[in-house]
Amino acid sequence: MTVKIEIFTKNLELTDRLNDYVVMKVEKLEKFLEEVDESRVDLSHVKTARNANDRYVAQLTLRGKGFILRSEERSDSIFSAVDAALDKMRRQITRFKGKRTRGRGDGQTIAEVIETPLEEAHEIEEAPIIARRKRFMLIPMDELEAIEQMKLLGHESFFVFFNANTNEFNVLYQRRDGSYGIIIPEIG
Repeated sequence: MTVKIEIFTKNLELTDRLNDYVVMKVEKLEKFLEEVDESRVDLSHVKTARNANDRYVAQLTLRGKGFILRSEERSDSIFSAVDAALDKMRRQITRFKGKRTRGRGDGQTIAEVIETPLEEAHEIEEAPIIARRKRFMLIPMDELEAIEQMKLLGHESFFVFFNANTNEFNVLYQRRDGSYGIIIPEIG
């Protein structure tokens, strides 16, 4: 492995067994993320920790071109603290790699996107896509019936109805303060 692994300790003796254990575990991270240039492991023993289960602290920092990932865990044993920090680091690496590979969900490569002229790209962005059209039967009702129907159907934001009192289409909506409002459209 070409990654330089630095191990620092504080209030703790770095034994050969602990050193070999940390190096072996950190080297396995290469299969998850190959672009790591430097790995730093800080191990410490905190004598004044409130909880005896939090006395040993393992902090792992990975540095590479354009990123720094860090994880820290505490435990009652230095070995379990190292294991917990490595598990947390694996999750961070997975999340980091996912952010880099996500993006264009349309399956296009970057070359295909660059080949698209800018004018076409603006036209595509400006035209919204209607994903669904829905038809429904409007039954004439008054405003109180519309509120009841809105509650029964579980519509939280709005409800479209034909107002029997005014012979108009109305939109009923619930306001932030819990009261209701009605939108009465007019043709301009």
